[in-house]
Amino acid sequence: MDKKMKKQHKKRARILTYIGITIFTFIMLIPFLFVLLLSTKNNSDIIINPLSFPDKLNLTNYINAFKTLNPLLLFKNTIVIMTVTMVIEMVITFLSSVALTRIPYKHPKLQANLYSFLLVGLAVPIYVLLFPIYRITIMLHLNGNFMSMVLPYIATSISFNTLLLTGFLRGFPTEVEEAAVIDGCSIWKVCFQVIAPIIKPVLITVFVFNVIYVWNEFPLAVTLISAHAKATISLGLSLFKSQYTIDYGGIIAGSIIIMTPQIIFFGFFQKYIVEGMTAGAVKG
Repeated sequence: MDKKMKKQHKKRARILTYIGITIFTFIMLIPFLFVLLLSTKNNSDIIINPLSFPDKLNLTNYINAFKTLNPLLLFKNTIVIMTVTMVIEMVITFLSSVALTRIPYKHPKLQANLYSFLLVGLAVPIYVLLFPIYRITIMLHLNGNFMSMVLPYIATSISFNTLLLTGFLRGFPTEVEEAAVIDGCSIWKVCFQVIAPIIKPVLITVFVFNVIYVWNEFPLAVTLISAHAKATISLGLSLFKSQYTIDYGGIIAGSIIIMTPQIIFFGFFQKYIVEGMTAGAVKG
């Protein structure tokens, strides 16, 4: 009787959990569904009756968005910038985190000072750096070039990436690495063949966060890129705003076009993100 009661209790608890998750998911989807609703309306209906349902399915905003944005060009520019940025910054931050957690320092305070320096980097907002970055870009003759964005993206991501990786590596035992060194592995083999596979979930978490950051970043893009041929996805949405008018329907439809790849990308790596954040929380 007790076992039967326990089974019924577990079944009820599972049903209530599923109901709660379903309700929570629906609540989280409401803003996205609202944006989908607005994307089928014209500008006057968006302003006057934003909550009303459209009389018929209207895809004019999406057609105008494709004509205005040239998504293939914007996607290509963003992917080029994102690829170069991710390759360089992942290597730099992985090696810097290994250096902070695995290499002994002659002066113990030096390691603590480097860690504090990275913490200070997190406290500096990107908006404060716009003018200095712009001046440096002009001095290096990189204005209007993809590298004018790649270099700041790398620099502004080093603190967050390194601190997230060091938080995991500090709690990870070094016996496996010591055994690899005894077997004759070089420092590079230890880094890329021993440590990297072990912290794969955390590396993927860092990778996903930075991809989404570069994909959505706007302040640096609008400051450093002026030519439409070099525009990124986030910068493309500003094309719907002129001096006197704003195409709200085009902005909303363009946002959905830009948002869709992110949702697919995030859904694909969701499992690794959860593993990485859990590992970091336990080990850090």
